[in-house]
Formats: sequence, structure tokens, C-alpha cells
Amino acid sequence: MEQERVQRPLQWHPAFYADLQIELEAVKENLICENEHQLGTKPMAIDVLVIKKQTELPIRKNIGRIFRRYNIIEYKSPEDYIGIDDFYKVFAYAYLYKSEKSIKIGEMTITLVCSRYPRKLLQYLQKEKALEIAKTEEGIYYIKGLDIPVQLILLHQLNRKKNLWLRSIGGRLSGWQEAEELIQEYKKHKKDERYRSVMDLIVRVNRDLFLEVKHMCQALEELMADELEAMRQSGWAEGEKYGWSEGEKMGRREGIHSFAELSKILLQQNRQKDLLRALEDEKYLEQLFQEYRI
Repeated sequence: MEQERVQRPLQWHPAFYADLQIELEAVKENLICENEHQLGTKPMAIDVLVIKKQTELPIRKNIGRIFRRYNIIEYKSPEDYIGIDDFYKVFAYAYLYKSEKSIKIGEMTITLVCSRYPRKLLQYLQKEKALEIAKTEEGIYYIKGLDIPVQLILLHQLNRKKNLWLRSIGGRLSGWQEAEELIQEYKKHKKDERYRSVMDLIVRVNRDLFLEVKHMCQALEELMADELEAMRQSGWAEGEKYGWSEGEKMGRREGIHSFAELSKILLQQNRQKDLLRALEDEKYLEQLFQEYRI
């Protein structure tokens, strides 16, 4: 009987926050990004707050052209969606932020980010509120007629050349070409923690695709080899940080070396799927240790 699997939950929000910073890298000196900005004394938080330091400097990146000084961003994972109540909740947060900071309404924008097309919300805004929904380019829509400018970003519709990383956390990748592009781009930035955070999530969501083609397996093996080598050198703390800590669950330094040895064996035997399963399933990991007497 198949053993019960213990999986790490997918961390969509941290990956999105890292991804957003990657997308806005060119103008980072003019931006202050805050993850989960707290409002008042109650447990309410804006998903991401982006403050533009110098408003006169334009942002040419497509997702940031609408930005003014204070920009509130609401993100939904691929399993979730933006509904009518969510829309009003974000506006409530925006007004609360305005009242707390005593800022002008004209200095604010709202960005809604999701993977699922919010059909009910858009129909409601058009029919009940007589608002205009204008598509500015692939995956980006402006909602016009409100006192705060609003843009809707549909991740899976974004242009791959313009928004490769942001598009890629919209759920499943479109195919092996997109996966290959990500691997090549990741190799240029693999020492950057933001890229590691995003790539870890993408590989976990699309692991079958990454293992589908032989050269994909080889590229993935290279990436994993780098992470394992980093763990050997820096020990338990860095292993936890990199998200590869399964072999060190009991705090044993030798656990990392055992996991590295197991990884080497499985990759040599083309058992990449088993290795990925072991990363998420502690019981299966122990089973493999016993199988190879490690």
C-alpha cells in the first residue's frame, strides 16, 4: 500500500513577492517594496505595498506604468481567484491606508494579480457599475472610472518575452520551451535568493514537465548539484534556507551528506522523479535511505 506522503506546502506569496522585485529590478532604486504591510492594530495586511520615491521618474516596465506614489497590490495564488468581495476588501484597505498616512487619493493605485480570469467580477463592474475594462496589452487590463486607478494582471496571459518570471508562477508552464528558457535565465541568477525562491516553486509545480525531456533532466541535475554543494559547504542553517533540508530533519550534520549521496545515486540511475518525491515525502526519503543502506 502506498505510504502517506508528507508534502511541503507551496509558498505562492513569498515567490510572488520575490518575482515582483525581479520584474521591477531596473527601477529598484526608486522603489520601496513592503511585503504584508500591516494596517492599524487589527490583523489586516496589504499583500504588497510599493512606494515610488520620485514620482516624476517614469516606470517603463509594463506592470509598473500605472504606478503613482503609493501602490497597493493584491495577489491570489493559482488555486484562488479574485471575487467581488475581494475587490471591495482591497479598496477598503486602500482607504484605510490613506486615512492612516493622510495622503491624497490621487497618489494611489491598486493592482489585482491572479491566474484565473475573474469573469463574475468584471461582469459586475461593467454591468452594475458601468466601468470600462481596457486591455492595454497581453495580460494587463485597466479598470477605468474609479477614484483610484486599478489594473488587473492575469499571470497566465502575460507575454513570455516581457514577463517570463511573473508569468511562470501563474500555474502550469505552457511547455518545454518555456521551461528551457527559465533554466537558462536561472543559470544567470542562481546565486540570487529571489530567483531561487521562484525557481523552487516553479520546479515543484511543473516537475513532470522538467523531467519529460532528457536535456531538461540534465539541466535540472546541474541546478540540484549546485544546491547540494552549497549545503555541503555551509551546513544545516544554509540547507534549511535553500529548502533542501530533508536529510537534516533531526539536526544531524551528517544528514546532508547522506542526502547528497542518495541524490547522486538516484540521478545516476535516472530516478529523478523518485528524488523529487523524496524532497516532499519524509517517509519515502527514509525508505530510500534503507534501500541503499545510507
